[in-house]
Amino acid sequence: MTNTELLKSRMNRKVQVRFGSRVERGDPLYLDNYHLKLRCYVIVELKAGKFDSRDAGQMSAYLSAVDDQLRRDGDQPSIGIILCKTKDNVFAEYVLRNFNRPIGLAEFEVKVVEKLPKELKSSLPTVEEIEAELSIVSESPKKPKKIKTKKSNSH
Repeated sequence: MTNTELLKSRMNRKVQVRFGSRVERGDPLYLDNYHLKLRCYVIVELKAGKFDSRDAGQMSAYLSAVDDQLRRDGDQPSIGIILCKTKDNVFAEYVLRNFNRPIGLAEFEVKVVEKLPKELKSSLPTVEEIEAELSIVSESPKKPKKIKTKKSNSH
């Protein structure tokens, strides 16, 4: 197999990385990002909430496992990118300062509604309407629903 064939075979595939008998947060890591020019794996983790110091520790474990299990001769160390909804820059600096692993951190913002055509925007509920509906649902008592069945008259 040539180097080019080897590199192509390592792109766009899912690989389960194992962490011994322990599974971090119940989620196995599936990796499908190999950067051809950098010659390394790139692990991207999407966090729905605020950056937490545990996120950096988890990423460090992922990077170590990928480098031990997948990295080959000639590959560079894997790179980690944590995308989170919010972060405190000072806190993030303190957390990541002494990590000897290449880990980047960035915030993401989802603006789907702003990119929709005007005719679709008007048909969507507002954030306030959704929140009001969710509060009604969460406040209502949970009663089992009775299912009505029709009696069949078969003789």
